[in-house]
Amino acid sequence: MTANNQQMPIIFVPHGGGPMPLLGEPNHRSLTQFLTNIEKTYLAQLPSKPTAILMISAHWEESVTTLSSAAAPSMLYDYSGFPQESYEIQYPAPGDPELAQQIQRLLQQHGIEGALDETRGFDHGTFVPLKLIYPDAAIPVVQLSLVSSLDPQQHLDIGIAIASLAAQGVLIIGSGFSFHNLQALMQNMSSKNSITLQKSQAFDQWLNKAVLGHAQALQDPDEQIINWAQAPQARFAQPREEHLLPLLVCMGAAQGAQYSANNIFDEIIMGAKVSGFIWQKYSN
Repeated sequence: MTANNQQMPIIFVPHGGGPMPLLGEPNHRSLTQFLTNIEKTYLAQLPSKPTAILMISAHWEESVTTLSSAAAPSMLYDYSGFPQESYEIQYPAPGDPELAQQIQRLLQQHGIEGALDETRGFDHGTFVPLKLIYPDAAIPVVQLSLVSSLDPQQHLDIGIAIASLAAQGVLIIGSGFSFHNLQALMQNMSSKNSITLQKSQAFDQWLNKAVLGHAQALQDPDEQIINWAQAPQARFAQPREEHLLPLLVCMGAAQGAQYSANNIFDEIIMGAKVSGFIWQKYSN
């Protein structure tokens, strides 16, 4: 198969622990390399760069789906305990108020309440991966929040509502972490625990089957992913699922765009198995 390049792909990336991918932290070396190489590996073959980027960040929750609508978003250093340099990182990409309004209308057309936030800045779920993927910060960026209900079906539906953006040159990126047990990850920073790796591998194996299977069943939402909490080691991997939900938004958008999925990141980070995915339209 060869990729059909008329539309932007959809990507889910792990963004790592706080700003660590930007600080040269050894446990994040493979992730930093992956994010740095995304453009030339997966996007260079596209006929043009994205007209805009829509980031679904695990680090923004609102009571209703909310879009950043500032023309020049500020920086939001939503972490603590890191070196001073991590609070001086800049990613001066412009916002896109008109795109934010368009996405709000798309949501409303699908019966989903959407709001605009002119004050929201780029949180680290946005600026950490984008600083590595597109370091020139020239492409306009809009952030889309999670909904604080954390309902998986609702986030799949949000993805379906925004699927048409891919055909308009908008690159949809979900930014989260397929394994997000912070206690286990931090313990592994000092002393690797084989139990953590085994449990994360069990969830990751299930997750890959669910993501790839969902992409093949384009007509119906996959009950497996809606009921993800029943998966092996699900609540060990995701004690709270906000870092998984950007993936579900991407899956919904891929379903709406009739895209197929591939795993593009298959590594160990801080002693846990972690995955990333891309969805594209393919032709024979």
